[in-house]
Amino acid sequence: MDVLTPDQLPTAARLLAAGQVIAVPTPRWYMLCARAGDPAATNAVFRAKQRPTSKPLLLLLDSPATAEDLFNLSGDARLLADGLWPGELALRLPWKPGIETVAAVRSPALVGCPDGVLGQLVFLVGEPLVAAVCSISTPAAGETDHPALTAAQVVAFERTTKAGITAVIDGGICPQGRHMTIVDCPAGAAARLEREGTVHSRAVEAALTPAGEPHVG
Repeated sequence: MDVLTPDQLPTAARLLAAGQVIAVPTPRWYMLCARAGDPAATNAVFRAKQRPTSKPLLLLLDSPATAEDLFNLSGDARLLADGLWPGELALRLPWKPGIETVAAVRSPALVGCPDGVLGQLVFLVGEPLVAAVCSISTPAAGETDHPALTAAQVVAFERTTKAGITAVIDGGICPQGRHMTIVDCPAGAAARLEREGTVHSRAVEAALTPAGEPHVG
């Protein structure tokens, strides 16, 4: 497995375009990424994590504008995207009618718009990626598999599992070690905080409260 620096993002983008799986740092932990439009690549992510295909992957977009093209965004979803994207917030969104969905993501899709190294990479690739935490999805009884917080831990994960990760971008230590915050944004209904993570619930509430007025859904 190759270890790349953040200066080698064009190399990482070419690997993704060729159907490879690579590990990318975020403030939370390293994520396994692949092209969303490549079924063989998305299946490789499932295999790497030993994850059932019934458990969908995260879809990563380059901008809120792309989300507008693909998904049926409620008013709340637009407020959250405008206020907290790019960042560590994931929105659960329904696809627009007539849009071809991504099998590895399903519907409604869990959608992120990352910043940092991962956000730069999504932009360079020029199309959506899928992502999942670099760890075993369902460790055996009595075993613990912590998400990788360093490039060395990704290398160890690959060595142990033979996961098929082609490269890791070494972004140093991921300091947060927590999940993304998830907000469910059904069409025609108020947004609902599904899981609080790195984005505080008060930040979600602030994004949903234009001009400082109380949010009523």
